[in-house]
Amino acid sequence: SLMSDSPGKLTLLASLFGENETGAIFSDAQFVRYMLAVEGSLALAQGKLGIIPVNLAEQIAAGSRTLEMDNMRLSAAIEKAGVPVSELVRQLRRHVGDDAADFVHWGATTQDIMDTARVLQVRAALIPLEIMLKQLITNLAVAADQHRSTLMVGRTHSQQALPITFGLKAAGWLAPLTRHRQRLSEFKPRLLVVQFGGAAGTLAALEADGPAVIQELAALLELGVPLGVWHTQRDTFVEFAGWLSLITGSLAKMAQDIILMTQNEVGEIRESADRSRGGSSTMPQKSNPMVSESILATHRTNVAHLSALHNALVHEHERATHSWQVEWLNLPPMVIQTAAALKKAVWLTENFVINEEQMLKNVAASKGMLLGEAIAFALADFMPRAQANLLIHEAVQVALAEDRHLIDVLHSQIDLPIDWATLRDERNYLGSYETFIERILNESQEGGWL
Repeated sequence: SLMSDSPGKLTLLASLFGENETGAIFSDAQFVRYMLAVEGSLALAQGKLGIIPVNLAEQIAAGSRTLEMDNMRLSAAIEKAGVPVSELVRQLRRHVGDDAADFVHWGATTQDIMDTARVLQVRAALIPLEIMLKQLITNLAVAADQHRSTLMVGRTHSQQALPITFGLKAAGWLAPLTRHRQRLSEFKPRLLVVQFGGAAGTLAALEADGPAVIQELAALLELGVPLGVWHTQRDTFVEFAGWLSLITGSLAKMAQDIILMTQNEVGEIRESADRSRGGSSTMPQKSNPMVSESILATHRTNVAHLSALHNALVHEHERATHSWQVEWLNLPPMVIQTAAALKKAVWLTENFVINEEQMLKNVAASKGMLLGEAIAFALADFMPRAQANLLIHEAVQVALAEDRHLIDVLHSQIDLPIDWATLRDERNYLGSYETFIERILNESQEGGWL
């Protein structure tokens, strides 16, 4: 497993696909603490409302904080019952004593405790996720600003297309991250809500007091109050999982670009100045882009988890037979792996080395081939576009065959009053790149990230 129950204890691949803080939040031990916190808060809520004796409610709450779980018994009980709550409640009842024991888990069902504990986990995990997302946005904004005029080759279908700047490319990596932050603000109130519905979602055991208990429990846990019970309505968790996949997808787009730009034949970027990173066991000259590779692997794995979670939306009747368990298996690793990918992306944007000289060499090596569209529009002032395109196609063949600059070939073939010197400079065909960079940076600033 990539998730260790002991914070700081790493498995073999944890440095690639794990993240310590989030891993600790999603450890078995921490999940038990969250479930106990829900049980304690439920008792306090019911005590405040006069449903159970106040002194016993406080006794249960105190016991939920001090109970040291017998994990051997818990594990054995889970294997028999299929869920942890029955044994957790048994141990809590024994811990708080006979008088309070009967009031532990009053009116609740297993799913109430586990779902609310999961929400508490997710809320805790969102803190480091948001911190890393903010840092990544800041780092990319700095890169976009510093390199807004750093000329480079723009590529479409992996072929050289038009001149762009690295600042524009970095801004393109940045833009979706600000939208992900907006999405989080929108769905967080739907996600961070309490679950309390009793055996079949009616809270019949509490008679008319059910809604009041939900309200008080939510207040104690600082969670929202849902419209109703969501035992078999899992859309908010899947919405969250979709957001996690969007995050890693955007990071993977950046990582894929970096991998392509690190190729020896391109040489426009390195993951860091440390050439010993990503070393090969047999080829000492290599410095593989392993950080980017792990981000890509994480995203492709997240996509598989997300598919499973969409399947887990199907819950029959008021409580399901297996879809809930599919959620257990797939949501926690998505959170941890997203945190790992964010951490690596932050590291990348703090350490990558931009080779501006090589970017310029790659532009120059194109020998005007990046200017085909620019030339076509210049010629369109004197002839139909179709004729202009035909002339350029023919000139391209000559330029390639004779290893000449495309502008030189056309200038020698066409006697027209065109400013060939201005047309020859790729910096003069960058369009509205500065406007787009500025808009994206402003959006990041308005979102309070810079």
